[in-house]
This record gives sequence, structure tokens and C-alpha cells, in this order.
Amino acid sequence: MSDGFGSEMFEDASVDATARVVDASGEDDERTIEAALRPRRLSDYTGQRRVRDQLGLVLQAAKQRGTTPDHVLLSGPPGLGKTTLAMIVATELEKPIRVTSGPAIQHAGDLAAVLSSLTEGEVLFLDEIHRMSRPAEEMLYLAMEDFRVDVIVGKGPGATAIPLELPPFTVVGATTRAGLLPAPLRDRFGFTGHLDFYATEELVVILRRSARLLGVEAHDRGITEIARRSRGTPRIANRLLRRVRDWAQVHGRHVVDEEAAHAALALFDVDDRGLDRLDRAVLDALCRRFGGGPVGLGTLAVAVGEESDTVETVAEPFLVREGFVVRTPRGRAATALAWRHLGLPAPRGAELQAPLPLDGEGRLGG
Repeated sequence: MSDGFGSEMFEDASVDATARVVDASGEDDERTIEAALRPRRLSDYTGQRRVRDQLGLVLQAAKQRGTTPDHVLLSGPPGLGKTTLAMIVATELEKPIRVTSGPAIQHAGDLAAVLSSLTEGEVLFLDEIHRMSRPAEEMLYLAMEDFRVDVIVGKGPGATAIPLELPPFTVVGATTRAGLLPAPLRDRFGFTGHLDFYATEELVVILRRSARLLGVEAHDRGITEIARRSRGTPRIANRLLRRVRDWAQVHGRHVVDEEAAHAALALFDVDDRGLDRLDRAVLDALCRRFGGGPVGLGTLAVAVGEESDTVETVAEPFLVREGFVVRTPRGRAATALAWRHLGLPAPRGAELQAPLPLDGEGRLGG
């Protein structure tokens, strides 16, 4: 997409900046490197074409009018690029960005302090916005719609509300659980985009760019193998690329090829379908301990030694999406594919369970 913001020289600058980080210290600061791998412009952003095109239109129209764009809500599973898009919004608007999160704002006063220090046109990025406290949410309604907040001075009957005018700003909210946002807050967002999992071909493009930024020599078959095991998630793909790079370096290979990818991913317990240790533990418990199920979430979580929320939000969506597990009215059950993946004979009727669908946030319905 041509976004009209002029980013032709941006990627080369990113390469140089990343190289300086690595060369100056001799070691990779993982958070610094991960941040350096993020695209800074919509034209560099791979995948999510519909969201990217829609957001580009909103931003370009606002720039042409010389106004602040509508507030933006981004939803979807972790690791798909919500934070990256928030940073891109600020870059495209050529405005500063203030970053905070829902858990960090537990009182209305916390939010008032942030809002009162914003400058005109600034972008306020609220990660995990669904975890804000209710009083802070109610203050945010007014700030987003009327660009003002009411500051309460005093206590009890003598308390006075003093209205504080705010300069126009743009809120970018990110959430993995859009369904938990109250309707009045959702309605304040003029643009809502839902991010979906990436195809392997899109992850290959992302990994080629990341390898170039990291100064890693990578063969196509090695890159494809990493992309195929990355669960449709760029964050996981970039993390696995760095681990394969480490394996190749330690073993004197200095190149990410298919053999290095196989060996490194085996070492880090990522199998040929992208399942990791927790995924296989869930399947093993379902098939070996509970005869394929159905079994309740709490019982399954105890069997694998994890919290119920971890099993439900980390392992289960991927296992359901790939057809290893179904969720029935009586609990979780393994499909014939899960039995075959573990090398076990599938019992009769293993694929006859009635599944419940994933909702819009990648969580299971029902």
C-alpha cells in the first residue's frame, strides 16, 4: 500500500541502528533487539492488510485535514502487532507517544495525572485497556469524547469538581479481550481493528526482514521452517529466529539453514507442528491420563501443573485452531489428530466430539 508518508529510507536506518546496538556491546539486549525489529511505518508492516489499509486511510485523512484522528482500538491474541501498530500511529502522525497499561491505572487519579500532562496531538497508548479500573474507565469516557476531566478537590459534602480542559489527543487501546470492554468505552473508539493470525508466507517475509536487521545469513528453507512452527505469531517467529541464530553461532555454523532450524527448535522443545512443552503436556494429559476426555479445565490444569488461565489462554486456542482439541459441553477432549501426534492409537469416536468455536479474541466460546 502506498500510504503517502514517505518511508523509503527508514528500513536502512533501522538496519544501522540495530547493527550499532549489537556491535557496540558485543551482546544482544533482547528487549532492545525486539524493539529494533518492529516496523516503524505502515509501508513496512507485513500482514493484516485490511486493518493496515483501513488505519492508513484514517491517519492520512486526519493529516490532510490537520486534525487529530479518531481514537483507535486494536484487538487480537498476543504477539500479533498491536503495540507495533500503536507506535506506527505516532510515527505516521509525527507526534510523541505516551505508553501505559490498564493494570498500571487502578485509580482515577492515576489517569488524571497522565491525561493532564498530554500535549496537543499526542498519542496515548493504553495496553491491556480491558484491565483498567472502573473509576478510571469512567474518567476516560469523558476525556475521549469532550477532551476534559473533572478533578475532585476536597472530600465529603464540601468536595468540588473542577473541570480541566485537555488538548486534543488520540487514544490507542490494545486488548486481547475486547469482549470485556464496557460498551460505553468501546463506543468512544472511532476505529476498531481486529488482528488475525498470520499465514506462513507472511511470517517468511517478516523473518527475512528480521534476519537482515540482525545481520544473520539465512537460507529460505531455514526461514520457512521457523515460520511454519511459529503458531502464526510474529513475536514467536522472531524469538525462534534468535534462538536458531544462537544455535548456529555456538556450533560454528553462522548461517540459519534448515538443519540449524531443525536442531535448534528440537533443543527448545518446539516440534514440527509448532507445539511446545505446555501444548504437548496438555495433549499427553488428555490422552494418557483421561482417555481422551472430556475433562474439565481445572482438572486438566492441575494435571499439567499450570494455572487454569494459562492453559485456557496460552495453549488451548492454538490446540483448538490446529484441530488437536475440541471443547465440548462436558469439557475438553482430544481429537484423533492429537492421538496420532503422540503416536498413540485413537479410540473409536475420537473425532465425533461436538466442538465449541473460538470467539473474536481467540478464546473459546461456550
